[in-house]
Amino acid sequence: MQDANKGQAQRLDGRKLSIGIVQARFNEDITNALAIACKTELIALGVPADRIEHVTVPGALEVPIALQALAKRGRYDALIALGCIIRGETYHFELVANESGAAVTRVSLDARLPIANAILTTENLAQAKARQTEKGRDAAQVAVEMANLLTHIV
Repeated sequence: MQDANKGQAQRLDGRKLSIGIVQARFNEDITNALAIACKTELIALGVPADRIEHVTVPGALEVPIALQALAKRGRYDALIALGCIIRGETYHFELVANESGAAVTRVSLDARLPIANAILTTENLAQAKARQTEKGRDAAQVAVEMANLLTHIV
């Protein structure tokens, strides 16, 4: 039996992968920073720049349908969801956070395709800014690692 948990370098080798990114434009300063960090990390992990597709949508609730459309193409080894939801004074935060998160998970399971969910849910802008670069990089690493893992166990 092969060990599906190979060494760190192999798990994070993106040279043979194609990755799709869906970015929400709402809170665009934050989501742009997420996207830059994510794409920079994907390239650092070896994913060829011409095998990274990046699309944008209005907000976090629109991310899942774009992910679903990309998944149906069958061209990607993993997808990445980028967005930023900042708590306001109404229940809308909970609605958007819960529904977008659940829908991203549903698309991943239905498509049998890993999706790194980096839709930030924060209390305020300062928290979002503090997380934007790290979470963008994390999303890239999760996408590459999960794509490689599924290659070995499916």
